[in-house]
Amino acid sequence: MGVKEQRLVESVLFSASKPVSINEIKESTGLSPKKINEALENLIKNYNVERKNETSMEIVKAGNKYTMQVKKRFVDQSVMVAKPEIQSYLLKTLALIAFHQPIKQSNLRRMIGPRVYDHVDELSAMKLIYAKKYKTTEMLTTTKLFPEYFGIDTTKPEEIRDFLAKKVIGNIAEVDKQEK
Repeated sequence: MGVKEQRLVESVLFSASKPVSINEIKESTGLSPKKINEALENLIKNYNVERKNETSMEIVKAGNKYTMQVKKRFVDQSVMVAKPEIQSYLLKTLALIAFHQPIKQSNLRRMIGPRVYDHVDELSAMKLIYAKKYKTTEMLTTTKLFPEYFGIDTTKPEEIRDFLAKKVIGNIAEVDKQEK
């Protein structure tokens, strides 16, 4: 594996605003899937193992796609500079849908009020949730883009729920630690 090929794959991961598939990397670089896989293995080893404590970045597999992202412990500092793509009010609604999915829109309305209709429309337009007619309401679930967008390595609702629960518990522990 040449350094040039590895740097090409690295530049695609760095500049992409979302996780990218091997095919997308191939289209962008012209490299063969074999060379892309080799480059990804080397980059993952480099960022996540060999230089783990020397860089604020990591390379994560999300489903069948890959992304370069800021490590969790550096996110708070970098968020101050980078604008989030999803507004916080939408993130709260999205988290409720992801955690409780499948969830009736009428039940979600009881949790957050009538603004849920606008939130569902916005999240659907972003292709993060799917709304399917169900009797007099809609049944809401996350789409396949949801775990890719957030770097979750599963599309199974119960595993997404576990992931979110661990994140919440981890965030509570971190706040407790900071308050001491």
